Amino acid sequence: MSLNFHPSKSVFGFVALWGLTCGTTAIGADTTVRKTPVVQAISKTLPSVVNIRTETVVEVRDPFAELFQDFWNPYYRQPRQDVRRSLGSGVVIDKEGYILTNDHVVRRATKIRVKFADGREFEADRVAYDQRSDLALLRIVMPQGAEKKFAAVSFARDGDLLLGETVIALGNPFGLGGSISRGILSSRDRQSPRAGEVLDMENWLQTDAAINPGNSGGPLINLDGELIGVNVAVHRQGQGIGFAIPIARVQETLSEFFAPEQLRGLWFGARVTIDGDSLRLSRVEPNSPAAKAGLRRGDTVVQVNDHDVKDFVGWAKEVAGRGLKTVRLKIFRGGRFLTVPVTLLPEEKVFNSKAIEDRLGITVRSLTERIAEQLGMSFYGGYLITKVEKDGPGSKADLEVGSVIQRVDDKQPESLVAFAKDILARSTGDTIRLSVVWEIRRGVFLQRRTGVAKVKVR
Repeated sequence: MSLNFHPSKSVFGFVALWGLTCGTTAIGADTTVRKTPVVQAISKTLPSVVNIRTETVVEVRDPFAELFQDFWNPYYRQPRQDVRRSLGSGVVIDKEGYILTNDHVVRRATKIRVKFADGREFEADRVAYDQRSDLALLRIVMPQGAEKKFAAVSFARDGDLLLGETVIALGNPFGLGGSISRGILSSRDRQSPRAGEVLDMENWLQTDAAINPGNSGGPLINLDGELIGVNVAVHRQGQGIGFAIPIARVQETLSEFFAPEQLRGLWFGARVTIDGDSLRLSRVEPNSPAAKAGLRRGDTVVQVNDHDVKDFVGWAKEVAGRGLKTVRLKIFRGGRFLTVPVTLLPEEKVFNSKAIEDRLGITVRSLTERIAEQLGMSFYGGYLITKVEKDGPGSKADLEVGSVIQRVDDKQPESLVAFAKDILARSTGDTIRLSVVWEIRRGVFLQRRTGVAKVKVR
């Protein structure tokens, strides 16, 4: 038995086989295999991620300086100023140039600069913040004549978070801009182990994706390139244990930032959340203009004032940005479209001292520095009691004219409107704790007494 060997044919067959198996890799580099879901998610999201650099001017005082200030005046040397720099991350949430980050990244900053992956760099202003949720909203300061063109991140649905799914953290750790780390979603509702630890709120997201200093404020995304959380912290005593603010709380905070109440002081009484390519009413306050107009939680908002709205900025422009008292909402509910007009009311006409008087039997006004000076009082903020109804709830709790309310149930109201809102939200018979300061002047001496008054809401 003999074998016939034909060199030309054998070589041709070998070359053909080599071309089929290896040729695409050696020539032309087919990258379809390399474009994994992780790569695709990063490519989609990275243009919306920014590195944040801040500068904060702080005064450095000599501990003995104040002792000699009066003696040496006018030769007293002013406090020295130092500039402190810090790093963080953020993500663009709207094409208008709005950026979401952690509040602790930009708090007290006197200068904020953001830099994109393509090298573009801009100054930014902090336009809204919430210390409780540790979120802040920045807006890019555009140079004169520059074109606004920013890629915005997509939002994931709150109920679409899968335990164990692959997640990606993007940001600026240690100043290494455009850094990426991958892990899994380790927990959807991590609770704080002990009070005062890094987790000071409930329902954090936990991941083993590397999160380091500088990652704060950056996005945590899923494999669809959707924002599922904002990176905020890493466990100091562990490895592979990082935390992010969940998308539900992000949406809740943004709905407050862009609410008519915040932007124009107009009471609307409903909040929205992004649900895919549309907006959905996430909350409708009882007895509010929205509730009285017939809006319900879960309604899908299609249009406002005959304009399509799909995001928070568009919502704010239509509801609060056109100076209208009555806005028209086209909603989708139960398989049909409805048009609902809503008339907004100035908050101060509803939430005012009269509302507090009706529920607590006291009349209050905001204690300003000028009022405190006129009354010969110390100024420390709060709400001055100017009248106490006889035999009313405040009188029974020993509240007096001239005393100052500083906190309500351990929370300091940001304004008289917020104070009134809190009181109106209480049920009849509820007991609230008011932290009160009493001042008594005895000759040239001023005696101050603090305490807690328990007042029953009527």
